[in-house]
Amino acid sequence: MNDEITMELLNTGSAAYPTDYYDYNFSEGYVYLCDNDDFIKFGAKFVPFFYYLVFLLSLLGNGLVLYIIFKFEKLTTVNNIFILNLVISDLVFASCLPFWAFYHSSEWIFGSTMCKLMGSIYFIGFYSSILFLTLMTFDRYLAVVHAVIAAKRRRIMYAFISSAVVWGISFGATIKEFVLYDIRVDNRKGTVCEETGYPADFMEKLKLVGYFQQVVLFFLLPLIVVLYCYTRIVITVIKTKMKEKCRAVKLIFLIVLAFFLCWTPYNVVIFLKALQIMRSSTSVDCNNDLDLDYALYVTRNIAYLYFCVNPVFYTFVGKKFQGHVTKLFSKWNRFRDQSQSNHSSRTTDHRSPQTIYE
Repeated sequence: MNDEITMELLNTGSAAYPTDYYDYNFSEGYVYLCDNDDFIKFGAKFVPFFYYLVFLLSLLGNGLVLYIIFKFEKLTTVNNIFILNLVISDLVFASCLPFWAFYHSSEWIFGSTMCKLMGSIYFIGFYSSILFLTLMTFDRYLAVVHAVIAAKRRRIMYAFISSAVVWGISFGATIKEFVLYDIRVDNRKGTVCEETGYPADFMEKLKLVGYFQQVVLFFLLPLIVVLYCYTRIVITVIKTKMKEKCRAVKLIFLIVLAFFLCWTPYNVVIFLKALQIMRSSTSVDCNNDLDLDYALYVTRNIAYLYFCVNPVFYTFVGKKFQGHVTKLFSKWNRFRDQSQSNHSSRTTDHRSPQTIYE
């Protein structure tokens, strides 16, 4: 047997993808544990700093968007309600990163309940983000392609019900993580937080289901919906020359494009990991496993950048949002320099627009 493979008979499953430390391969009824010490050291050096950075940038960027929505906007439009929920989903996801950052640099010290919560929040943030992006794209599709019908049906209640459905689906899709995530003592890593408590072969099957759930339900299907909606939107805008719709469509398009550019490599690796699990019953290749582990680390961290990039599009693409930011900084400058308050007070008399999309 190759020296790189340590054979262990386990009664627990491997960690889920927020905290993959080891890869398990099955052959002839045994579980072969690949030696990933170098991989673990790589993650311990790089990941914590990156997670803290993403958390801070996401908190600052999305926090600014959230503040401007409540300061200058009214939650009386469908667009603003969806944007608010998208920002909240970004912040929900980012809130778990400091815990995973500390975990990567040491061990899990936050207890069993927090393990379950942080394991679930990771997926709730991801699932809700992709669903809200898909919902926003579909809403733009209704507003542009079916303007007459949308004028009658795009009401506030429609926005609240749609948002509630998205959150319901996101929470429902993470029940498995909340039930299975728990802490256990590992001989090499100390206290770990992962999906555990059942035989390894059963846990590996659940992991496979989770991979396909993410790739198919929360990536491929939304991608199909988004491509269809934007194709119809572009055709309609070109035919009718609705210039007033172009900026709103452009903003949502850039947000969605950023999401898929950031998350596509990660989902490709997730799909390859699923294929790896399906092949593991007949062969063991730790070198290939290690390559996929490194790829998972790199692509996952690229995906996390999305939660920092998202607010940038509001700032540089949304014209009304730019006006709100300018107004906000003007107020801060007046606070710092009271002598200029009379000269700059005229900037506070403008009526707040209805939506920050345009």
